[in-house]
Amino acid sequence: MNFRHEASYYARKDGKETMQSSTSNPRLTLSEGDLGPVMASLQAANERFTATYPGIQVDRVPVHTVYGGAQLYKVGVADKLAQLARRNLAEFAPTFVDFARALEFEGAKSLPQDTGSLAPLQAALEVDATAVRATNPAAWLAWTVYQRVQRKLEREAVEDQRIDFEDGYGAREDAEEDGHALAAAAAMAQGLQADNLPPFTGIRVKALTEEAKARSLRTLDIFMSTLLSATSNVLPSNFAVTLPKVTSPEQVSAMHQCLSLIEAHHGLVGGVIRLELMIETIQSIINPSGESAIPALMRAGKGRVTCAILGTMDYTATCNIASTHQSHAHPSAEFARMMMQVCLTGTEVTISDGITNVMPIPPHKATPDAPLNLQQHEENRRVVHDAWKLHFDNISHTLRLGIYQSWDLNPAQIPVRYAAFYYFFLTGLEAATARLKTFIDQAAQATLVGNVFDDAATAQGLLNFFISGISCGALEPDEAIATGISMAELQGKSFQKIVENRVNA
Repeated sequence: MNFRHEASYYARKDGKETMQSSTSNPRLTLSEGDLGPVMASLQAANERFTATYPGIQVDRVPVHTVYGGAQLYKVGVADKLAQLARRNLAEFAPTFVDFARALEFEGAKSLPQDTGSLAPLQAALEVDATAVRATNPAAWLAWTVYQRVQRKLEREAVEDQRIDFEDGYGAREDAEEDGHALAAAAAMAQGLQADNLPPFTGIRVKALTEEAKARSLRTLDIFMSTLLSATSNVLPSNFAVTLPKVTSPEQVSAMHQCLSLIEAHHGLVGGVIRLELMIETIQSIINPSGESAIPALMRAGKGRVTCAILGTMDYTATCNIASTHQSHAHPSAEFARMMMQVCLTGTEVTISDGITNVMPIPPHKATPDAPLNLQQHEENRRVVHDAWKLHFDNISHTLRLGIYQSWDLNPAQIPVRYAAFYYFFLTGLEAATARLKTFIDQAAQATLVGNVFDDAATAQGLLNFFISGISCGALEPDEAIATGISMAELQGKSFQKIVENRVNA
């Protein structure tokens, strides 16, 4: 069907409205006067909807945020984290087979581990990975993920970093926190001048509870004033302030007001300091009236809020769940995710999932006088691999829910972060490409690819797969263009518009 503006359907004839048709001129009951108010009302409602739900964004979103205590923040700390991540990967997964087996990739158990069999397979992959893919897809997948992870750790291991003055920092004397706020701001200023900050960065302050509000805002003021004074009022790109344990819109409004005052005082554009809210209390999900609290929290930020972050452990604690049962997979955490997704998907506020709180830290440490024995080596490997697998499973679960960001606490988690993303998108790429291409080629008529039925809603989901994959860095634009869509169409984010382009071509 050729999609046309509604006005083109109607023409006046003898004072009556008639629908234009190549085969007939049926008489209509509704006049232009009847339809005018209806159309205006629909237009206003549709425009409000579009303003509230602009759709899944194609702008870059970091796949993770790495939190670290403010007392540890130094110039070049992101580079140090990258070194630790690379060292951990090399120690506990020296080959792509080790990594694939630890994370239990599909077909990983069939891959060779002995050097004699692995060396020729590795050589073949390095010469022509595409040819190996045709005969040994498990090897190609494991090798491709491993190579991409290694390149990412070399190029940009940390995408987003948050200097933490909250849980990762703890309660300290005022003078000590003042000193750490000054030192951290000075270090960030030096990092900005040296151009070695991650592409996204910021701080997490304490909550605006009655007990902590004065300390929270004092730390914010010291840090921001010191940073902007040292940089001549230049703010790092994609700088954000994270507000934890939010319980009311008034807390969000208060932070927005303080950030606005800081911006005005330092001559910054209003709203340039992004605000992120941590959803980690019952009251940030359901308000005292029994309504969803999330939309009101976002509105209180007056357009400043860019991300909502699930604090899994704190949230489950407020649900009165015993610490031994608090986990990423607990049903209460799943409920919070679903509430966040229902309220925020399609808006300009992104969603970040919670942490894996089991760290891949080996229990045994070698010293010059006491090297590790074989049993200790094996126990270290098992502990790290088990923690890796848990982290991989948690991230994979989050990706299947349509959430493409969460946070890490330890550099040894970072290689697994990227592995989960690359594995998720690479394993779905071939089928998604075939299905979307077929649907586009047939101009949005319902299709059957193999035994999978696709309609327009499914096609939008397939388009979202490529939008999200490119946004998080797991897919290249060329891999989306292979489906037959253009970059302009991809950036439009609407499958219906793509269909209209094909039908009207």
